[in-house]
Amino acid sequence: MRAAHGLWAALALLLLPAGGRALRDGECEVCVTFLGRFYQSLKDNGVEFTPASIEKELLKSCKEAKGKENRLCYYVGATSDAATKIINEVSKPMSHHIPVEKICEKLKKKDSQICELKYDQHIDLSTADLRKLRVKELRRILDEWGEACKGCAEKGDFIRRIHELMPKYAPRAHGARADL
Repeated sequence: MRAAHGLWAALALLLLPAGGRALRDGECEVCVTFLGRFYQSLKDNGVEFTPASIEKELLKSCKEAKGKENRLCYYVGATSDAATKIINEVSKPMSHHIPVEKICEKLKKKDSQICELKYDQHIDLSTADLRKLRVKELRRILDEWGEACKGCAEKGDFIRRIHELMPKYAPRAHGARADL
């Protein structure tokens, strides 16, 4: 009888979602990548590993962050417009050289939105048919380049602008497209 109860308990533990389970592959993609790059920059620049100095550097890094990484900074409270401040949940463990995966696991427990962030898929301009892309994707290409399309009202206008700027921002893709 005890063996049956033990079997049921083991089965229940396997089927119930584990709160302290390690991150799966690809989970918390933005968090792990950004904090990994941040940790490496701290080591490369010889920054002292104290919570205060790490917070200061994180605030500096977050000022330069764009897109999904800026959203991550907002969630941890490292931007000026953030509503919450859980920046110490990053700085304190990092000062003890805790792996970024573990830091992101802990952040996920505090705010699940942190691990829902994913990078936008990169569009290969050398092979992509711009006419088949959505206007949103065409805008994103221009935004990545730091350009705008003033006066663009139709999809064709965005495509024309991308073709004009392609030699400057994506010369390899422009060369490959010229060969087509």
